[in-house]
Amino acid sequence: MASVTLKGNEIHTIGTLPNNGSKAPEFELTKNDLSTVKLSDYEGSRVVLNIFPSVDTGTCAQSVRQFNQEAAELDNTIVLCISKDLPFAQARFCGAEGIENVEMLSDFKDGNFGKGYSVAFSDGPLAPLLSRAVVVVDEKGNVIYTEQVAETTEEPNYKAALEALMN
Repeated sequence: MASVTLKGNEIHTIGTLPNNGSKAPEFELTKNDLSTVKLSDYEGSRVVLNIFPSVDTGTCAQSVRQFNQEAAELDNTIVLCISKDLPFAQARFCGAEGIENVEMLSDFKDGNFGKGYSVAFSDGPLAPLLSRAVVVVDEKGNVIYTEQVAETTEEPNYKAALEALMN
């Protein structure tokens, strides 16, 4: 389990992120049109998983905005923004914000993404939402970068995540 904080108070996830060099765990998530998508659907592309508790918080919303801006300039790369928010809320946010360069996906149905990537909170006021993390996957489906953000109210290290794509 990973220890992180929420406004300085210690909370935990159910485990730790996948190791660099390991095969990224397969997942099924729900798109805004309620269809299902799998990680394997993106095979051959580099994938950035921007994982967060809820798009209805300032820090989470900013991570979507920032990755949306950065993703417009990336070749053969898709940014997936993943939370347990309902697809309707994700679609509403993207429409209001003009978000077009990232794909919003929801783990609301069964929470298996949060379990498979060990990012679901196991305690604290946000349990069982997803913790703030970034996982970068190469074209072959291997994990090449991870960040479990230590303080939930802080943004991820965008620069480090994007630099992982340059190696």
